[in-house]
Amino acid sequence: MMSHQDSIRAFLDGEQGAQADFLAELVRMPSDNPPGDCRPHAGRTAELLRALGYEVELHAVPEALVRAHGMISVTNLVVRRRFGSGEGPVIALNAHGDVVPPGEGWTRDPYAAEVVDGWMYGRGVAVSKSDFATYVWALRALEASGAPLSGTVELHLTYDEEAGGEVGPGFLLSEGITKPDLVLSAGFSYNVVTAHNGCLHLEVEVNGRSAHAAMPFTGVDALEAATAILSALYDWRKGLAAKTSAITGIGSPQLTVGLIKGGINTNVVPDRVTLRLDRRMIPEENPTEAEAELRQVIADAAAAFPKARVEVRRILLAEPLKPLPGGERLVEALCRHASQVMGEPITAKGVPLYTDARLYSAHGIPSALYGAGPRTIEDANAHRADERLPLSDLRKATEVVALTLAELLAA
Repeated sequence: MMSHQDSIRAFLDGEQGAQADFLAELVRMPSDNPPGDCRPHAGRTAELLRALGYEVELHAVPEALVRAHGMISVTNLVVRRRFGSGEGPVIALNAHGDVVPPGEGWTRDPYAAEVVDGWMYGRGVAVSKSDFATYVWALRALEASGAPLSGTVELHLTYDEEAGGEVGPGFLLSEGITKPDLVLSAGFSYNVVTAHNGCLHLEVEVNGRSAHAAMPFTGVDALEAATAILSALYDWRKGLAAKTSAITGIGSPQLTVGLIKGGINTNVVPDRVTLRLDRRMIPEENPTEAEAELRQVIADAAAAFPKARVEVRRILLAEPLKPLPGGERLVEALCRHASQVMGEPITAKGVPLYTDARLYSAHGIPSALYGAGPRTIEDANAHRADERLPLSDLRKATEVVALTLAELLAA
């Protein structure tokens, strides 16, 4: 008699084509963020899920809240599947359907979902439309296995990770739409991720007074003051390398000045300059203290230009992800099954970016990241031209997730 584990594997073997077609449908429909008009993609995803027999909850986020987060439309999807008595844990599987715009340099159509030598190409194919397919087919494999299970699996398919997650998982949690016991969030490499950096975005606005370039002394040069602030920030940044996280894969804190805007014309003293800063915080850092320190660096540099007015605004604060008590069983099962399926040791580690998983963790829900992806995020060309995913890894990751769920929900 076939074991439940073998039933899961046999089901997934027979569904590889259907799973790849499902993913291709998601890739072919743009959901770029910005601009962040993601309601149409959510509608199409809901249609595909209903065709598979699922009841889909559509949770539209109020337009004013969406606009406040720099997007146009967001509808998040929730699917709930109860097994047995339902007395077991509620495990949520979260992936995001919004993606960064394609950008330049593609050698293949970013919306064609073309498959070449076993790799599917397209924007979002790895981050993280792939895990819509991973998690849906892991759930389908559980249903087909006939294993005696008790508990609930929820699919949280959300649409604002690229804008911070507050109107995606943040909305589902704050509105009381869900309260799972454990969360598995979209992955992008072979490793199981249990920690990641936090992120602080600040906007620094330097206001001076315009003047004719023939008489610059009659104005207040905002660019001069902004240049001093930039120099101070870059000098301060050199000290970040001395801090290193104890968590493998995290590394040191980082600071990047990613956006500069200002000036009126070549022959006019600049009256306003704005800078956008990205400060990555390791899990050991206190975000409040990190922000205060950065603001002090800016204030000290600005003090040399008393006629300029400097304002600092927080744009984003994403807390670091740290392992929480109660998540050990999820992480251990993922690592064990992934090692067996991948044929190599798969361990838990941290990553230097930030994800939606932190929002669940902030609500006290143990979270980990695992899903479809090539060995590393670099192999996937994530957020770059020619983003890609090996379909064989989609199949393997789905098996890992399904076997892990079967273990955690065993009656």
